[in-house]
Amino acid sequence: MKKFRSNKLAIFLFTFPALLLFIVFVFIPILQVFAYSFTKWNGISAPEFTGLKNYIRLFTDKVFYTSNKNMFIFAILVTVYQMVFATIFAIAVSDAKIKGRKFFRVAYFIPVVLSVTVVCQLWLSILNAESGLLNTMLRSLGIDFQQNWLSDRYKSIYAIAFVNAWQWMGYQFALIVAGIKTISTDYYEAAQIDGANAAIAHRKITIPLLAETYKSSLIIAITGGIKAFTEMYIMTKGGPGTSTYTLAYMMYSSAFRSKEYGYGLAAASMLVLECLAAIIVINAVFKSNDLDAVKKKKRRLFA
Repeated sequence: MKKFRSNKLAIFLFTFPALLLFIVFVFIPILQVFAYSFTKWNGISAPEFTGLKNYIRLFTDKVFYTSNKNMFIFAILVTVYQMVFATIFAIAVSDAKIKGRKFFRVAYFIPVVLSVTVVCQLWLSILNAESGLLNTMLRSLGIDFQQNWLSDRYKSIYAIAFVNAWQWMGYQFALIVAGIKTISTDYYEAAQIDGANAAIAHRKITIPLLAETYKSSLIIAITGGIKAFTEMYIMTKGGPGTSTYTLAYMMYSSAFRSKEYGYGLAAASMLVLECLAAIIVINAVFKSNDLDAVKKKKRRLFA
């Protein structure tokens, strides 16, 4: 094995196909997005170079700031919901004392395997202002809280964020369950001997040892929230007005509705940069936490 790892030609031959596919289908298209974002282009005729005009227009467009605000709200709500509930459910089903663990593991993951279209249609019927299940249930219970969940410009983004979080929570749940399985039971046995209850054991052992899992989960959740599009397209068409626009929806609207591909690709470029910025920040936060943990260990050793 060591001989194979030292053979650079063998490593190159095995990694080259995957690297080639990445360059052709990911890296080159991203470069093309940035290149065409500096042009005026209708998608058919030859693009006309316009310099920074698309970006100047973008940064003076109120829809751009509305889209970023909605995107931020969406990403935060989705991330908090998924991480909190996924952690609670994962810890619960990892306990051997819980009956029906296999059933709950499957039940939590079922929404993930459903089509986004199916999930959106399901929640459209539930959130319907007149005949939806949610408002009907509230009326039957005598609760005067019926809402226009998807047609209210202030509530609609929260309703859509809940739908997305509900569907994809199971994915985060599966990742955290897998992470918990890698933790040795010796830690919990030692904590039990020291008199720690289950809550303290999970706070002191489970959550800190899931740092790498949480890093991956946060990247998936936050970048997924930043590039959200499908739920808005199916459930509200970006409305009412532009109240559920995100950068991805703004890109779609500019490019495919208005046929302003250059302007739409400028929005797409900002979307890529914001995703990269989120990944860099998450990695930096977890790296700083790792350094702090190493420093604490050194202090204990030399104290």
